Amino acid sequence: MCDTKHMRMHIDLDDALVAQVDEIAGPRQRSAFVREAVRAAVEQRKRWRLIEGAAGAIADTGHAWDADPAAWVRDQRFGDKTRVG
Repeated sequence: MCDTKHMRMHIDLDDALVAQVDEIAGPRQRSAFVREAVRAAVEQRKRWRLIEGAAGAIADTGHAWDADPAAWVRDQRFGDKTRVG
C-alpha cells in the first residue's frame, strides 16, 4: 500500500496492554506496532469474509473423494508423473 496520507487517532488502551506493547515493540515504536497490528487484523477479517462467503460453494456429496479421501489425496500426489520426490 503506497498511500502516504496518515490520520491521527485517539485510542484508549489500559496500562497493562500499553506495557505489553512497550515490552514487545519498545516505547518509541508504539505507533508502528499498532499500525501493523491493525493492518493484520483488517487482513484477517477480510480473509474470514472470503472464507465465509465461500462456505457451501462445494456440494456435500458427489465427489471423487467421498469414498476414501486419503486414497484420493494419495492418488493426486503420486499420480502426477512430473512430481519430484
